[in-house]
Amino acid sequence: MTLEELRQKIDSLDTQILQMLNERARCAMAIGDLKRSNSEIFYVPEREKAVYDELRRKNLGPLPDKAVRSIYREIISAMRALEKTITIGFLGPRDTFSHLAAQRIFGVNAEYHPLASVADIFTEVERKRIDYGVVPIETAMSGGVSDTLDRFISSDLTIINEVMMHITQSLLSNSEFTEIKKVYSRSQPFVQCRNWLRANLPNAELVEVSSTSEAARVAAEEPGAAALGSELAAETFGLKIVATGIEDASHNFTRFFVIGHHAPKPTGNDKTSVLCAIKDRPGGLYALLLPLASRGINLTRIESRPSQKKAWEYVFFMDMYGHIDEPKIKDALESVAKQCSEFRVLGSYPHGELEE
Repeated sequence: MTLEELRQKIDSLDTQILQMLNERARCAMAIGDLKRSNSEIFYVPEREKAVYDELRRKNLGPLPDKAVRSIYREIISAMRALEKTITIGFLGPRDTFSHLAAQRIFGVNAEYHPLASVADIFTEVERKRIDYGVVPIETAMSGGVSDTLDRFISSDLTIINEVMMHITQSLLSNSEFTEIKKVYSRSQPFVQCRNWLRANLPNAELVEVSSTSEAARVAAEEPGAAALGSELAAETFGLKIVATGIEDASHNFTRFFVIGHHAPKPTGNDKTSVLCAIKDRPGGLYALLLPLASRGINLTRIESRPSQKKAWEYVFFMDMYGHIDEPKIKDALESVAKQCSEFRVLGSYPHGELEE
């Protein structure tokens, strides 16, 4: 076929795709009406996971699965917006990695609210002023995020989804590399890029600011300045990406939770998070873990935090594979609860995929 014939075929396919998208939109609007009449939930992560899994199963290429997922994330986001505009709180300001994580889950067709702290996110969701919150829970480099873990101790919110993001730091500037004399960012990106900065910008002044978004804003206005941050920040503030992938460790991941008020149904590939305080006695931790080990349940994380109720008293956070509705998980956790002075299931949710 000639170039012109191929372009005509693409135009025809685009027309068919548009027609089918609008037909899908009409179905979504009808679903929205049914959900409103039955007071049902509009964001259903287990249903979205089923859609992605089915697309992956049916995809024969040449489009890679990652591209198909990205396309359908925005299609699903647009369709969901026709049912109801979902409001999302995240750790602000905009254009940070928390903002990017929220968009990886909900797409661009949600209403995003940058909030000043993790505590603010929990409060806004608890009071139902926003629908969902996206909060960091752990990083591969430094472990659990204490602000989030501590807030779960006093909150009744439920974990309903997770996403694991590969955090890639970039050097952003409108100056030539040789002209960069000052670099702005938060403390954590400076730590993550310490060796690269030492090797490539040994004489640059490192200036800590409140966020990577603020760093990008300042760098855009100051000659000879650069920022460490995301490509999203570069796009927003009109900066060039001077270098990317400059973090010292390739396994620089952050895990985020979506928090809300409802409990997702099982998907067959789920995780469950629990909070428990063990009774103060010898072998208490062993007794806590035995019901899981004896049933072959894979515990993926355990972490302790001060209980905030009594000196030298601790609560444990545990993640495991499986859903609370599965008989094996339910039975094991009932046994775990008997060993605890306090026990709460924080949520069962679809096992999140790594987002690049």
